[in-house]
Amino acid sequence: MIDIWLPLAGGLALLIIGGDLLVRGAVRVAERLGISPLVIGLTLVGFGTSTPELVTSVQAALSGAPGIAWGNIVGSNIANILLIAGASALLFPIAVTEPALRRDAMVMLAVAVVFAGLAAFSPMGRGIGAAFVLALAVYVILTIWNDRAATAGALHDKQAALAALDPALAPLPARTGGLLVPLLIALGGLALVIGGGAALVRGAVALAQALAIPETVIGLTIVAVGTSMPELVTSVMAAIRRQGDVAFGNIVGSNIVNILGIGGVTALIAPVPVPATIAGFDAPVMLAVTVLMVLLAATGLRVSRREGVLLLAGYVAYLAVLWP
Repeated sequence: MIDIWLPLAGGLALLIIGGDLLVRGAVRVAERLGISPLVIGLTLVGFGTSTPELVTSVQAALSGAPGIAWGNIVGSNIANILLIAGASALLFPIAVTEPALRRDAMVMLAVAVVFAGLAAFSPMGRGIGAAFVLALAVYVILTIWNDRAATAGALHDKQAALAALDPALAPLPARTGGLLVPLLIALGGLALVIGGGAALVRGAVALAQALAIPETVIGLTIVAVGTSMPELVTSVMAAIRRQGDVAFGNIVGSNIVNILGIGGVTALIAPVPVPATIAGFDAPVMLAVTVLMVLLAATGLRVSRREGVLLLAGYVAYLAVLWP
């Protein structure tokens, strides 16, 4: 079993370490180029923490494992809501701001509806992938346009959660100095992420074959939770620091990026159909838990500890249904 668990564990470690280096190096490069902190937060940091999911899904699609590719995306969104939001709310109730509920949560819900519909009735080809990426670009541009103050919605909260966890990830005033060192750090991080994604996919496929478990189950559980570690750690730490509003934005922003960004890029680079089991069961589950999250957030503009227990129980039930 060492040829299974070593690639799985090693791949996850490389994804986490490489993702951290990639974000740090990219932020320093952007600072030296004079890019604004807001743009850094919305793009390099916000999207950089989703690199593990992106690389893993693309690697899986290219390797002919669509169950792991799409299972990673759908499973990560389910885990973000049931596991990560549930654990965060259990530690400290998650506060929800009205702008985050009106705009970002509604975008998350709309994106989930569109994905669930397309997964059931249409193959995820390059045209849909391009539309997803374009929609994400429009969302980011509108977010920057509408929020030039201290906060900028869900994607900014994703960056803020990381900054709270580790001040070294917070965008700093523009620096002077050479680009070579931070560029090498970013490229080294990217190389580790790519290598880690390949190892994780290889180990996941081997595990599915050894245990006679469908690849979709592995993608929806082990791979999805593993690649969601940055979101889990940052949301829980935000909750511990009683920054519940940031935890909510981190989760919502991650779900939007997972479908539009990761799903879009995956469909562009390696278009593969969404497996029927995911389209018929897991995508509707993702839509249902997204609706539940919005409803919980709308009641009193908070997700309470009791509701956090409900979400965690829902994730346990989901795993019980999935795992043979």
